[in-house]
Amino acid sequence: AAIVGPSGSGKTTFLNILGALDVPDNGSILFNNQNIGAMSEKERSIFRNKYVGFVFQMHYLLPQCSVLENVLVPTLANSNKHEKKIAEKRAMELLEILGMISHKHKFPGQLSGGECQRTAFARALVNQPELVLADEPTGSLDEETADTLSSELIKLNREFGTTLIVVTHSLRLAQKMNMVWSFRNHELICT
Repeated sequence: AAIVGPSGSGKTTFLNILGALDVPDNGSILFNNQNIGAMSEKERSIFRNKYVGFVFQMHYLLPQCSVLENVLVPTLANSNKHEKKIAEKRAMELLEILGMISHKHKFPGQLSGGECQRTAFARALVNQPELVLADEPTGSLDEETADTLSSELIKLNREFGTTLIVVTHSLRLAQKMNMVWSFRNHELICT
């Protein structure tokens, strides 16, 4: 689903609450019958790592880490050697799908903006989350790269069967989604 609306209407706040980065002032957010807002910070952190993948307008890659290391960051909590091997295999598959496998040992400073976002997409999907939240994931890219990457994100979303919620100002991206919601007067309306 896409969420559109004017700046300041609450789109990013809504994503932050869905992703357990923030807690609601009132009400509840239920995910698999668990109230996210009632969780402790540690429980929300575990929840985010297990169930949610994030893609932001800025890629937020660690400059001192290679592409492969950046993709594996969400898996660092796995202490089991077997799980680490599975995660690395999955990371390599995602990099292959996204056309980034030949860049796996490069650092973010050696990549284009589109390549950095591809890396961020792989990082968001490496833990096989049930929910991917993307906040203006193509906002910093030129139109052609944005179109290509948004199509790739939607394709990956469908392949992995995750729920994808994208906040965007891009009507082109919103129209690619199966549902479009709009924030109007701090109210979310299906358009």
